[in-house]
Amino acid sequence: MTDILDNNVNTPNTTIRASLAPMAGFTDSVFRRICSEFGAAEVVSEMISAVALTLNDRKTAALGEITQGEAPVVLQIFGHDSEIMARAADILLTGEYTGCRYATPPAGIDINMGCPVKKIVTNGDGSALMKDPALAEKITRSVKKVCESHGVPLSVKFRLGWNAESMNYADFGLAVANGGADKITLHCRTREQMYAPYAVPDHCEVLKNTLIRGGFARVCLVGNGDIETRTDAERYISLGCDEVAIGRSALGNPWIFKELSSPDTFTPPTMKERIALVKDFVTKVVDSRGEVCGIRESRSRAAHFIKGARGSAKIRDSLNRAETLADFLAVLDSIESEM
Repeated sequence: MTDILDNNVNTPNTTIRASLAPMAGFTDSVFRRICSEFGAAEVVSEMISAVALTLNDRKTAALGEITQGEAPVVLQIFGHDSEIMARAADILLTGEYTGCRYATPPAGIDINMGCPVKKIVTNGDGSALMKDPALAEKITRSVKKVCESHGVPLSVKFRLGWNAESMNYADFGLAVANGGADKITLHCRTREQMYAPYAVPDHCEVLKNTLIRGGFARVCLVGNGDIETRTDAERYISLGCDEVAIGRSALGNPWIFKELSSPDTFTPPTMKERIALVKDFVTKVVDSRGEVCGIRESRSRAAHFIKGARGSAKIRDSLNRAETLADFLAVLDSIESEM
């Protein structure tokens, strides 16, 4: 294919703009701050239920917290009713809801049309919307009007399709672009594939060219799926993506943002640096959530940072038994003493 614009071709050691992709249970304000410090150009919140938000659910509202030190924060919403989605976007952008805590205003709204989880798609949300491009366009247009009134961009994230037999991402992309999306993030798997096997970034080239031919060259295309190294990111850029979004690969390796944003000065982290960061991370989670909840939430998350350490299985078992912050930090200290 030859339609891709020349300025999408990356050269060695240039900066690649990368954002932190939204992940339920992971992209809270603490982790978003860490990724921001390492060079994430933008961070996206955990997905927020439009219905729950309009009902003034306090727990849901907490997901929209924006703290000092974060890169521009985009708040992600999910749902399938265009009016409720627009109302939720307006609530978030005005900040007029119970429990609102913004150190800085939201940088934009993202619509989740890609979540593959059963409890989400069963309600017609997430990637279930890929079965109805007309509805997706209607939702996009409704939320776009709200975003325009607040002067912020709108992005939409979706997958290749529901399954291998219905990969309609190109036409779906045109639909949401026509609805007014400023940015599109393509997760290069179908809903049926969930998170395996490996993503196929080649589809980004098809979508980029489709957007160009459809008169939507202005729409920013973001590639997402299995970006673990700079080489992976460069491939997405070479296929027409303007940016990339890093999800699971960042969970124990926020250094990937530095690798992409500052390649000339990047050096891979040592295990000592990993341990120091996870200590800081867990301490901040406990400060934010309280010790009981913070430790419970940190057990599986901390395991991502120590991947590759000697005796990592035993370490994970010890972390899972830790009940207090002191216990947790003692386990991490034991790794350093054995190094």
